[in-house]
Amino acid sequence: MARRAAVPAGPLGDDFSFVSPVAKYLLFFFNLLFWMISMVMVAVGVYARLLKHAEAAMACLAVDPAILLIVVGVLTFLITFCGCVGSLRENICLLQMFSVCLTIIFLLQLAAGVLGFVFSDKARGKVSEIINGAIVHYRDDLDLQNLIDFGQKEFSCCGGVSYKDWSQNMYFNCTASNPSRERCSVPFSCCLHDADQAVINTMCGHGMQARGYLEASAFIHTNGCIDKLVNWTHSNLFLLGGITLGLALPQLVGIILARLLINQIRDQIKLQLYNQQHRADPWS
Repeated sequence: MARRAAVPAGPLGDDFSFVSPVAKYLLFFFNLLFWMISMVMVAVGVYARLLKHAEAAMACLAVDPAILLIVVGVLTFLITFCGCVGSLRENICLLQMFSVCLTIIFLLQLAAGVLGFVFSDKARGKVSEIINGAIVHYRDDLDLQNLIDFGQKEFSCCGGVSYKDWSQNMYFNCTASNPSRERCSVPFSCCLHDADQAVINTMCGHGMQARGYLEASAFIHTNGCIDKLVNWTHSNLFLLGGITLGLALPQLVGIILARLLINQIRDQIKLQLYNQQHRADPWS
């Protein structure tokens, strides 16, 4: 009764709203930002995909960075679209979809991190499988080729387990029947480069697979990238944890804002129903 006396126009006033404009528009602009980012991701992915030859793209579909960018961009676009429209229109259904999708993605990321830590041996095997598949398709996809070259130069490594893994590639295969001019070679990104060298010799890895580890180590990196990647991961756990937290924090903020707004909209609906009932029956 005290609340009714405080606002003469109705039980809580016709102009009163439980929906906070701060929460509503903060969620809207939060989603709008990622919605625009998702459109850029899709555009870049489609552009990169169109630049490739069809046969090369089909040969390496599973590890194509352009396809991965498009898929992530489309999913982000759909989820943030629900968040944008749901917050602006105060639509509970869209907000619930947005909240549920973000929760599922967050739980999947958490589960992947835990499973990767618990089953580190199987995770290592999966990484090895991906790297070996990338080696096989090295010459089939320019984006993949640049990615492998970047990784080998950054981690100072060559191949998966060792430099001889490049024999899995049809161009670098070391069998006598291979007619390729790159037979028994390794990519130039495996080579030891002199800091003062102005021009990179792209043929520096020629015939290196035919040499032993000790002899080849004078010219190329002989250690595989799997061990280097594992060692780098162990040495940068805090950095990886910070990146993971940076990815998870916006998701948690989105989930909290969505749930808060849903509860406020429900309270507003209850208030409107109560006001309508009060007008129809003032004595209730």
